[in-house]
Amino acid sequence: MKYAFYPGCTQESTAIEFGRSSEEVCRRLGIELEEIPDWNCCGASSGHFLDDDLAHALTARNLALAEGQGLDTAIVCAACYLRLRCTQIKARESADFKKKMAEVIGMPYEATRTVRHLLDIIVNDLGIEEVTKKIVKPLTGLRLAPYYGCYLVRPPEIVGFDDPENPLSMDRLLTALGAEALDWAGKVDCCGGSLILSKEEIAMKLLGEVIEDAREVDAEAIVVACPMCHANLDMRQSGKNRLPILYFTELIGLALDIEESSTWFKKHMVDAIPLLRKHGLI
Repeated sequence: MKYAFYPGCTQESTAIEFGRSSEEVCRRLGIELEEIPDWNCCGASSGHFLDDDLAHALTARNLALAEGQGLDTAIVCAACYLRLRCTQIKARESADFKKKMAEVIGMPYEATRTVRHLLDIIVNDLGIEEVTKKIVKPLTGLRLAPYYGCYLVRPPEIVGFDDPENPLSMDRLLTALGAEALDWAGKVDCCGGSLILSKEEIAMKLLGEVIEDAREVDAEAIVVACPMCHANLDMRQSGKNRLPILYFTELIGLALDIEESSTWFKKHMVDAIPLLRKHGLI
């Protein structure tokens, strides 16, 4: 099972724990990731607001490079995932657009390969049963709120690997890891991440509603698959009893007892270590 790997900017910087945990988990699960050579920023989340052609060219270049590897592309960032999927689908629907992109990026692009999010790959390609076989340390007792946000499951005609209103792929995965995946109202609500600089008041309201919905079901932590959601929820919570925000790959790594896993949580703004110690997981 091999994929071209698009790390994206944040997995190499502000969300390095997401990138490292994704890579280590894939190694342990037998998913081979071959990094796209000379990849570039996908332009999320501002590029497509400035110039549509430029935004598509940024993603088309990455897709063309992956196509040259003869592989489908695996992505861990939900925002990157949406942007690359938008270009892939538009290229498949329009020969003129595909031709234009090839001219702009200066390399052939035929849109013959597809783009997959790592959550989709693990749940639907590898399969929950294969993950379960490798669990060493079940996440027993953890009450977790699976958070999909905006980009991972919407719009369904672009991403479409799970239900846009009640997705369950992360729920199933967390349950298999031994945790309690909570059913809650905020799982696909927007956290306001893309508005935090331009419309902070609105963003903070949205963020607060997501946190409050998680508290209403007594969640001990929120689990995400997007570095922008993570940054927004992790950095901007208010109050004393803030909820840890965890990447789904970090929790897989913890359940597989990957030695490095305990170092990933130290990079978070809201300290998850006391919660994990409470449940005897580190």
